[in-house]
Amino acid sequence: MKLPRFTKPYRLKDYKFTLVISVLALSVLGVLVVGSANESYQNKQIVGLVFGLAVMAVVSLIDYVWVLNMYWLIYGFSILSLLLVLFIGDEVNGATRWINLGFTTFQPSELAKILLILFFAKFIMKHEEDINYKWTIIKYAVLAGIPLALIIVEPNLSTTICTALVICLLIYIGGLSYKFIGTVLLILIPAAIIFLSIVVQPDQKILKDYQQERILAFLEPEKYASDGAYQQNNSEMAIGSGQLTGKGLNNNTTTSVKNGNFILEPQTDFIFAIVGEELGFVGSCVVIALILIIVIQCILIGLRSQDMAGKIICCGIGGLIGFQSFINIGVATKVLPNTGVPLPFVSYGLTSLVSLYIGIGFVLNVGLQPKKYQ
Repeated sequence: MKLPRFTKPYRLKDYKFTLVISVLALSVLGVLVVGSANESYQNKQIVGLVFGLAVMAVVSLIDYVWVLNMYWLIYGFSILSLLLVLFIGDEVNGATRWINLGFTTFQPSELAKILLILFFAKFIMKHEEDINYKWTIIKYAVLAGIPLALIIVEPNLSTTICTALVICLLIYIGGLSYKFIGTVLLILIPAAIIFLSIVVQPDQKILKDYQQERILAFLEPEKYASDGAYQQNNSEMAIGSGQLTGKGLNNNTTTSVKNGNFILEPQTDFIFAIVGEELGFVGSCVVIALILIIVIQCILIGLRSQDMAGKIICCGIGGLIGFQSFINIGVATKVLPNTGVPLPFVSYGLTSLVSLYIGIGFVLNVGLQPKKYQ
Protein backbone atom coordinates (compact mmCIF):
# COMPACT_ATOMS: atom_id res chain seq x y z
CA MET A 1 0.00 0.00 0.00
CA LYS A 2 1.42 3.35 -1.06
CA LEU A 3 1.53 6.00 1.69
CA PRO A 4 0.19 9.55 1.06
CA ARG A 5 2.79 12.21 0.24
CA PHE A 6 2.36 13.91 3.62
CA THR A 7 3.57 10.95 5.66
CA LYS A 8 6.36 8.36 5.65
CA PRO A 9 7.01 4.83 6.92
CA TYR A 10 8.18 5.49 10.49
CA ARG A 11 9.62 3.13 13.09
CA LEU A 12 7.74 2.79 16.38
CA LYS A 13 11.01 2.72 18.33
CA ASP A 14 11.71 6.27 17.16
CA TYR A 15 8.47 7.62 18.65
CA LYS A 16 9.36 9.68 21.74
CA PHE A 17 6.85 8.30 24.23
CA THR A 18 8.82 9.84 27.12
CA LEU A 19 8.00 13.30 25.76
CA VAL A 20 4.32 12.38 25.34
CA ILE A 21 4.13 11.06 28.91
CA SER A 22 5.84 14.19 30.30
CA VAL A 23 3.45 16.52 28.44
CA LEU A 24 0.42 14.43 29.43
CA ALA A 25 1.47 14.38 33.11
CA LEU A 26 1.86 18.18 33.16
CA SER A 27 -1.48 18.62 31.37
CA VAL A 28 -3.31 16.37 33.83
CA LEU A 29 -1.81 18.39 36.69
CA GLY A 30 -3.06 21.48 34.87
CA VAL A 31 -6.60 20.10 34.65
CA LEU A 32 -6.62 19.38 38.40
CA VAL A 33 -5.24 22.81 39.33
CA VAL A 34 -7.58 24.67 36.93
CA GLY A 35 -10.53 22.78 38.43
CA SER A 36 -9.42 23.73 41.90
CA ALA A 37 -8.94 27.39 40.92
CA ASN A 38 -12.31 27.65 39.16
CA GLU A 39 -14.39 24.50 38.76
CA SER A 40 -16.47 25.94 35.92
CA TYR A 41 -13.43 25.82 33.60
CA GLN A 42 -12.32 22.27 34.32
CA ASN A 43 -14.56 20.47 31.79
CA LYS A 44 -13.45 22.84 29.01
CA GLN A 45 -9.82 22.19 29.93
CA ILE A 46 -10.44 18.42 29.73
CA VAL A 47 -11.99 18.86 26.28
CA GLY A 48 -8.95 20.91 25.24
CA LEU A 49 -6.62 18.22 26.59
CA VAL A 50 -8.37 15.39 24.71
CA PHE A 51 -8.60 17.40 21.49
CA GLY A 52 -4.96 18.51 21.86
CA LEU A 53 -3.78 14.91 22.28
CA ALA A 54 -5.69 13.85 19.16
CA VAL A 55 -4.26 16.75 17.12
CA MET A 56 -0.75 16.00 18.43
CA ALA A 57 -1.05 12.34 17.39
CA VAL A 58 -2.15 13.30 13.86
CA VAL A 59 0.47 16.04 13.44
CA SER A 60 3.23 13.73 14.69
CA LEU A 61 2.63 11.46 11.67
CA ILE A 62 2.66 14.27 9.09
CA ASP A 63 6.08 14.76 7.51
CA TYR A 64 7.35 18.15 8.70
CA VAL A 65 9.48 18.46 5.54
CA TRP A 66 6.28 18.27 3.45
CA VAL A 67 4.60 20.87 5.68
CA LEU A 68 7.55 23.27 5.42
CA ASN A 69 7.30 23.28 1.64
CA MET A 70 4.22 25.49 2.23
CA TYR A 71 6.12 27.87 4.49
CA TRP A 72 4.91 31.03 2.74
CA LEU A 73 1.29 29.87 3.12
CA ILE A 74 1.99 29.26 6.81
CA TYR A 75 3.38 32.78 7.16
CA GLY A 76 0.47 34.26 5.21
CA PHE A 77 -2.08 32.47 7.39
CA SER A 78 -0.33 33.79 10.53
CA ILE A 79 -0.46 37.37 9.27
CA LEU A 80 -4.05 37.04 8.06
CA SER A 81 -5.28 35.67 11.40
CA LEU A 82 -3.46 38.44 13.30
CA LEU A 83 -5.02 41.02 11.00
CA LEU A 84 -8.51 39.52 11.32
CA VAL A 85 -8.50 39.73 15.10
CA LEU A 86 -7.97 43.50 14.86
CA PHE A 87 -11.08 43.88 12.67
CA ILE A 88 -13.52 41.22 13.91
CA GLY A 89 -12.07 40.33 17.31
CA ASP A 90 -13.85 40.82 20.63
CA GLU A 91 -12.54 43.61 22.83
CA VAL A 92 -12.05 42.58 26.46
CA ASN A 93 -10.62 45.01 29.04
CA GLY A 94 -9.30 47.30 26.31
CA ALA A 95 -7.54 44.52 24.34
CA THR A 96 -8.63 42.86 21.10
CA ARG A 97 -7.01 39.43 21.16
CA TRP A 98 -9.82 36.91 20.63
CA ILE A 99 -12.12 35.89 17.78
CA ASN A 100 -15.48 34.50 18.87
CA LEU A 101 -16.17 31.25 16.99
CA GLY A 102 -19.54 30.70 18.68
CA PHE A 103 -18.66 27.52 20.57
CA THR A 104 -15.34 28.92 21.86
CA THR A 105 -12.90 31.80 21.41
CA PHE A 106 -9.74 31.66 19.31
CA GLN A 107 -6.59 33.63 20.12
CA PRO A 108 -4.56 33.94 16.89
CA SER A 109 -1.36 35.10 18.60
CA GLU A 110 -1.04 31.75 20.42
CA LEU A 111 -1.21 29.71 17.22
CA ALA A 112 0.96 32.27 15.40
CA LYS A 113 3.86 31.50 17.77
CA ILE A 114 3.92 27.89 16.54
CA LEU A 115 3.38 28.80 12.87
CA LEU A 116 6.16 31.39 12.94
CA ILE A 117 8.57 28.78 14.30
CA LEU A 118 7.71 26.56 11.33
CA PHE A 119 8.09 29.42 8.84
CA PHE A 120 11.43 30.64 10.15
CA ALA A 121 12.74 27.06 10.41
CA LYS A 122 12.40 26.74 6.63
CA PHE A 123 13.55 30.32 5.97
CA ILE A 124 16.72 29.86 8.03
CA MET A 125 17.48 26.47 6.46
CA LYS A 126 17.19 28.01 2.97
CA HIS A 127 19.61 30.76 4.07
CA GLU A 128 21.90 28.50 6.07
CA GLU A 129 24.94 29.48 3.98
CA ASP A 130 24.30 33.23 4.02
CA ILE A 131 22.61 33.66 7.41
CA ASN A 132 25.14 36.34 8.44
CA TYR A 133 24.77 38.40 5.27
CA LYS A 134 23.34 41.88 5.72
CA TRP A 135 20.39 41.39 3.37
CA THR A 136 19.44 38.05 4.92
CA ILE A 137 19.34 39.61 8.38
CA ILE A 138 17.32 42.58 7.07
CA LYS A 139 14.79 40.23 5.42
CA TYR A 140 14.58 38.21 8.64
CA ALA A 141 14.01 41.37 10.70
CA VAL A 142 11.26 42.63 8.37
CA LEU A 143 9.48 39.26 8.26
CA ALA A 144 9.67 39.04 12.06
CA GLY A 145 8.65 42.66 12.57
CA ILE A 146 5.31 42.38 10.74
CA PRO A 147 3.67 39.78 13.06
CA LEU A 148 5.28 41.36 16.13
CA ALA A 149 3.78 44.74 15.19
CA LEU A 150 0.34 43.17 14.72
CA ILE A 151 0.53 41.48 18.14
CA ILE A 152 1.69 44.60 19.95
CA VAL A 153 -1.18 46.73 18.60
CA GLU A 154 -3.82 44.34 20.05
CA PRO A 155 -2.26 45.36 22.55
CA ASN A 156 -0.39 42.30 23.84
CA LEU A 157 3.06 43.37 25.00
CA SER A 158 3.81 40.16 26.93
CA THR A 159 3.14 37.89 23.94
CA THR A 160 5.14 40.25 21.73
CA ILE A 161 8.15 39.97 24.06
CA CYS A 162 7.84 36.19 24.31
CA THR A 163 7.49 35.78 20.53
CA ALA A 164 10.43 38.13 19.90
CA LEU A 165 12.62 36.08 22.25
CA VAL A 166 11.73 32.89 20.37
CA ILE A 167 12.44 34.52 16.99
CA CYS A 168 15.85 35.68 18.26
CA LEU A 169 16.56 32.16 19.54
CA LEU A 170 15.73 30.65 16.13
CA ILE A 171 18.28 32.72 14.20
CA TYR A 172 20.88 32.08 16.91
CA ILE A 173 20.37 28.33 16.44
CA GLY A 174 20.59 28.91 12.69
CA GLY A 175 24.19 30.07 13.07
CA LEU A 176 24.11 33.83 13.64
CA SER A 177 27.66 35.00 14.38
CA TYR A 178 28.66 35.94 17.91
CA LYS A 179 30.21 39.12 16.52
CA PHE A 180 26.80 40.28 15.28
CA ILE A 181 25.11 39.19 18.55
CA GLY A 182 27.67 41.16 20.56
CA THR A 183 27.11 44.26 18.43
CA VAL A 184 23.35 44.02 18.88
CA LEU A 185 23.72 43.63 22.66
CA LEU A 186 25.97 46.69 22.83
CA ILE A 187 23.14 48.66 21.23
CA LEU A 188 20.17 47.01 22.96
CA ILE A 189 21.36 47.17 26.57
CA PRO A 190 21.83 50.99 26.65
CA ALA A 191 18.63 51.36 24.58
CA ALA A 192 16.72 49.26 27.14
CA ILE A 193 18.05 51.38 30.01
CA ILE A 194 17.03 54.59 28.21
CA PHE A 195 13.62 53.09 27.38
CA LEU A 196 12.95 52.17 31.02
CA SER A 197 14.08 55.58 32.25
CA ILE A 198 11.58 57.21 29.85
CA VAL A 199 8.54 54.97 30.47
CA VAL A 200 8.59 55.52 34.23
CA GLN A 201 8.12 59.27 33.75
CA PRO A 202 4.62 60.67 34.46
CA ASP A 203 4.12 62.19 31.01
CA GLN A 204 5.46 59.30 28.88
CA LYS A 205 3.53 58.38 25.70
CA ILE A 206 5.17 55.08 24.79
CA LEU A 207 3.28 52.62 27.01
CA LYS A 208 -0.36 52.53 28.01
CA ASP A 209 -1.14 53.60 31.58
CA TYR A 210 -1.75 50.07 32.86
CA GLN A 211 1.54 48.86 31.34
CA GLN A 212 3.46 51.69 32.99
CA GLU A 213 1.74 50.97 36.31
CA ARG A 214 2.88 47.34 36.20
CA ILE A 215 6.51 48.43 35.79
CA LEU A 216 6.22 51.02 38.56
CA ALA A 217 4.50 48.48 40.82
CA PHE A 218 7.43 46.11 40.28
CA LEU A 219 9.98 48.85 41.09
CA GLU A 220 8.00 50.30 44.04
CA PRO A 221 5.71 47.52 45.36
CA GLU A 222 4.98 49.28 48.66
CA LYS A 223 3.65 52.38 46.90
CA TYR A 224 1.31 50.31 44.70
CA ALA A 225 0.39 47.64 47.26
CA SER A 226 -3.34 48.33 46.94
CA ASP A 227 -3.55 48.40 43.13
CA GLY A 228 -0.67 47.67 40.71
CA ALA A 229 1.23 45.27 42.99
CA TYR A 230 -1.89 43.82 44.69
CA GLN A 231 -2.14 40.59 42.71
CA GLN A 232 1.58 39.86 42.74
CA ASN A 233 1.80 40.46 46.49
CA ASN A 234 -1.10 38.07 47.09
CA SER A 235 0.38 35.53 44.70
CA GLU A 236 3.71 35.60 46.53
CA MET A 237 1.98 35.16 49.91
CA ALA A 238 -0.17 32.33 48.53
CA ILE A 239 2.86 30.41 47.28
CA GLY A 240 4.60 30.86 50.64
CA SER A 241 1.50 29.78 52.57
CA GLY A 242 1.55 26.41 50.82
CA GLN A 243 4.76 25.54 52.69
CA LEU A 244 6.08 22.02 51.95
CA THR A 245 3.06 20.01 50.80
CA GLY A 246 0.34 22.67 50.36
CA LYS A 247 -3.24 23.03 51.59
CA GLY A 248 -4.57 20.44 49.15
CA LEU A 249 -6.59 20.75 45.96
CA ASN A 250 -10.18 21.98 46.24
CA ASN A 251 -9.66 23.15 49.82
CA ASN A 252 -12.26 25.45 51.38
CA THR A 253 -9.89 27.65 53.38
CA THR A 254 -11.37 31.15 53.30
CA THR A 255 -7.94 32.79 53.34
CA SER A 256 -6.78 31.01 50.15
CA VAL A 257 -6.31 33.13 47.03
CA LYS A 258 -9.17 31.48 45.17
CA ASN A 259 -11.73 31.35 47.96
CA GLY A 260 -10.92 34.86 49.14
CA ASN A 261 -10.87 36.27 45.59
CA PHE A 262 -7.46 37.82 46.24
CA ILE A 263 -6.40 37.19 42.63
CA LEU A 264 -8.52 37.81 39.55
CA GLU A 265 -8.73 34.91 37.06
CA PRO A 266 -6.38 32.61 39.03
CA GLN A 267 -6.89 29.82 36.46
CA THR A 268 -4.86 31.69 33.82
CA ASP A 269 -1.88 34.00 34.38
CA PHE A 270 -1.55 33.32 38.13
CA ILE A 271 -2.13 29.56 38.03
CA PHE A 272 1.28 29.02 39.66
CA ALA A 273 -0.03 30.75 42.79
CA ILE A 274 -2.66 28.00 43.02
CA VAL A 275 0.03 25.36 42.45
CA GLY A 276 2.20 26.80 45.24
CA GLU A 277 -0.64 27.27 47.70
CA GLU A 278 -2.42 23.96 47.17
CA LEU A 279 0.44 21.62 46.22
CA GLY A 280 3.18 23.38 48.18
CA PHE A 281 6.91 23.41 47.50
CA VAL A 282 6.82 19.76 46.44
CA GLY A 283 4.07 20.33 43.88
CA SER A 284 5.76 23.47 42.54
CA CYS A 285 9.01 21.56 42.07
CA VAL A 286 7.14 18.77 40.25
CA VAL A 287 5.61 21.28 37.82
CA ILE A 288 8.96 23.01 37.20
CA ALA A 289 10.73 19.64 36.80
CA LEU A 290 8.18 18.45 34.23
CA ILE A 291 8.58 21.69 32.25
CA LEU A 292 12.37 21.31 32.37
CA ILE A 293 12.15 17.68 31.23
CA ILE A 294 9.93 18.68 28.28
CA VAL A 295 12.29 21.49 27.22
CA ILE A 296 15.38 19.26 27.48
CA GLN A 297 13.71 16.48 25.50
CA CYS A 298 12.73 18.92 22.74
CA ILE A 299 16.34 20.14 22.51
CA LEU A 300 17.78 16.60 22.46
CA ILE A 301 15.39 15.55 19.69
CA GLY A 302 16.44 18.66 17.75
CA LEU A 303 20.14 17.82 18.11
CA ARG A 304 19.48 14.45 16.43
CA SER A 305 17.43 15.98 13.63
CA GLN A 306 18.16 15.12 10.00
CA ASP A 307 18.38 18.79 8.99
CA MET A 308 18.59 22.37 10.24
CA ALA A 309 14.83 22.95 9.96
CA GLY A 310 14.07 20.04 12.28
CA LYS A 311 16.64 21.31 14.77
CA ILE A 312 15.11 24.79 14.73
CA ILE A 313 11.55 23.46 15.14
CA CYS A 314 12.48 21.39 18.21
CA CYS A 315 14.65 24.04 19.85
CA GLY A 316 12.07 26.71 18.99
CA ILE A 317 9.20 24.80 20.62
CA GLY A 318 11.41 23.98 23.61
CA GLY A 319 12.48 27.62 23.85
CA LEU A 320 8.88 28.84 23.65
CA ILE A 321 7.83 26.53 26.49
CA GLY A 322 10.87 27.58 28.53
CA PHE A 323 10.43 31.34 27.97
CA GLN A 324 6.69 31.27 28.73
CA SER A 325 7.24 29.20 31.87
CA PHE A 326 9.99 31.51 33.11
CA ILE A 327 7.87 34.62 32.54
CA ASN A 328 4.71 33.13 34.09
CA ILE A 329 6.45 31.77 37.18
CA GLY A 330 8.60 34.92 37.44
CA VAL A 331 5.46 37.08 37.55
CA ALA A 332 3.74 34.83 40.11
CA THR A 333 6.80 34.93 42.38
CA LYS A 334 7.36 38.69 41.84
CA VAL A 335 10.71 38.20 40.14
CA LEU A 336 9.37 39.95 37.00
CA PRO A 337 6.87 42.79 36.45
CA ASN A 338 3.24 41.72 36.14
CA THR A 339 2.52 40.58 32.59
CA GLY A 340 0.12 38.00 31.26
CA VAL A 341 1.37 34.82 29.58
CA PRO A 342 -0.06 31.33 30.23
CA LEU A 343 1.93 28.61 31.98
CA PRO A 344 2.36 25.98 29.23
CA PHE A 345 0.04 22.96 29.56
CA VAL A 346 -1.14 24.18 32.99
CA SER A 347 -3.02 27.49 32.58
CA TYR A 348 -6.57 27.50 31.28
CA GLY A 349 -6.80 28.50 27.65
CA LEU A 350 -7.83 26.20 24.82
CA THR A 351 -5.97 28.01 22.01
CA SER A 352 -2.74 27.99 23.99
CA LEU A 353 -3.13 24.35 25.01
CA VAL A 354 -3.99 23.01 21.54
CA SER A 355 -1.33 25.18 19.86
CA LEU A 356 1.35 23.79 22.16
CA TYR A 357 0.17 20.25 21.41
CA ILE A 358 0.52 21.02 17.69
CA GLY A 359 4.08 22.16 18.41
CA ILE A 360 4.85 18.97 20.33
CA GLY A 361 3.36 16.99 17.41
CA PHE A 362 5.93 18.52 15.06
CA VAL A 363 8.74 17.80 17.55
CA LEU A 364 7.62 14.15 17.64
CA ASN A 365 7.67 13.99 13.84
CA VAL A 366 11.21 15.37 13.79
CA GLY A 367 12.08 12.61 16.26
CA LEU A 368 10.62 10.02 13.90
CA GLN A 369 13.13 11.11 11.25
CA PRO A 370 16.48 11.11 13.08
CA LYS A 371 19.83 11.83 11.49
CA LYS A 372 21.26 8.76 9.78
CA TYR A 373 24.80 8.13 10.90
CA GLN A 374 27.23 6.39 8.55
